Amino acid sequence: MTQNTVSLRTAQVKPSRLMPDGGLRVLQISDCHVYADPGGCLGGLNTQNTFDDVLKLAKTSLEPADLVLATGDLVHDASAAGYERLRDRFGMLGAPVFCLPGNHDRPEIMSNCMNSGRVSAPKTVTQNGWLIVLLNSTIPGEEGGHLDDTDLATLEQGLSEHPHHHALVCLHHHPIPVGSAWMDTMALNNPDEFFQVLDRHSSVRGVLWGHIHQVFEQVRKGVRLMGSPSTCIQFTPNQDDFCIDRQAPGLRWLELLPDGVIRSGVERLATTPVELNLRLRGY
Repeated sequence: MTQNTVSLRTAQVKPSRLMPDGGLRVLQISDCHVYADPGGCLGGLNTQNTFDDVLKLAKTSLEPADLVLATGDLVHDASAAGYERLRDRFGMLGAPVFCLPGNHDRPEIMSNCMNSGRVSAPKTVTQNGWLIVLLNSTIPGEEGGHLDDTDLATLEQGLSEHPHHHALVCLHHHPIPVGSAWMDTMALNNPDEFFQVLDRHSSVRGVLWGHIHQVFEQVRKGVRLMGSPSTCIQFTPNQDDFCIDRQAPGLRWLELLPDGVIRSGVERLATTPVELNLRLRGY
């Protein structure tokens, strides 16, 4: 286990029916892997269908969100058609959607296609006493991640300019090992630099990422670390080799409270699609 981290046991918590004044309801939607072709499949699943089903779940089973965080690998083939279709689908949530890229995305194409209407790809967002920082951890042509000087400077500047805001920092790649050898070869490759910035700012309350297609919870120096499921296939935790999990597609919800506390949990589809290919050995 990474030094100074504590694992959390994740009980099935549910969102609050009533939020205190000034609280924010947030949805995290990640690793959608849709294609230009709406019939495109990954691990036997039609990723457009599972994405749509997760959006319906959010709409029917959760309280309306104040904002949505889309944390990368949104379009598997980085196609304009895929991004445009996602952008239109996100509209059904009725909330601003803030996007960042993953290793399957092309940041410039994503930004061009997704910066429209209530969907955008900003670097920082401030609302209700919270600062949300969205970082680009992608390396062109590689599966792993890196935060370059520009993104580290964006992080430092955002935290420095808003010292009295509680901060949630978002990226695609996991900054600490999650216990799966194959996945941990594709983690953020400069986590020390990342955490050095965070450690200089007591306002940081949480770090949120996608990429790992599974639920992960730890606390490091009082900061909550959260990895989240995919809207399509899930990866089995604590496996050294690539392994598909039977868990259903899902999303993470967060409640960002005025006192800096983060409440969070995961909601999944009621059943795993029968088309799931558990024999898949990579993608």
